[in-house]
Amino acid sequence: MGTTELWIATGNAKKRAELERLLAPLGYRLRLQSELAGFTPPLEDQPDFAGNARVKARALALAAHGFALGDDSGLCVDALGGRPGVHSARYAGPHASDQDRIARLLGELSAVPRERRTARFVCAICVCDPEGRPVLECTDACEGVLLAEPRGGAGFGYDPLFVARDHLDRPHPPTFAELDAAEKDRISHRGRALRALRANLQTRPLGLRSHP
Repeated sequence: MGTTELWIATGNAKKRAELERLLAPLGYRLRLQSELAGFTPPLEDQPDFAGNARVKARALALAAHGFALGDDSGLCVDALGGRPGVHSARYAGPHASDQDRIARLLGELSAVPRERRTARFVCAICVCDPEGRPVLECTDACEGVLLAEPRGGAGFGYDPLFVARDHLDRPHPPTFAELDAAEKDRISHRGRALRALRANLQTRPLGLRSHP
């Protein structure tokens, strides 16, 4: 019996590792968009995370002639009216590093007191069939606050600034970048969205194509 394939629409190595870890129990053979010769990721120009996830999944599904998963995630800061939001990855320019993005965000929050630094990470996931039609969509979030300076060397993006609300009662609340993989998967926006996806796939299999 062959192994079922599911294409993943991401070029971010750390995000890919999270997806692989959380989807492993499903037993799929995960394929990366970089394995598809000539594939060009689509422009993420939608106004919300769900729209961008759908665009990415559809483009990869059509190119790969198979089922594909797209996700879009970002940080929404209340004091900034929800920014950076869908522009989280490009907040400091198209070629900026995580450090550049963190520096810009801290600059914009420099006059905002901690009690008003509430924020949430949001993750939207979409699976499209080989014809590019969405067959499963999930969105979830993790509420928290932002620190005045980064801490921790794990994670990626804005993780070194973000403390989940679930951890605020600890003596030294850890940032996402200070958590081990298991704890981050348990509470994170992506972990929550992927568990919802996994539950749906376990009860309503997609009938993915099987390959020897």
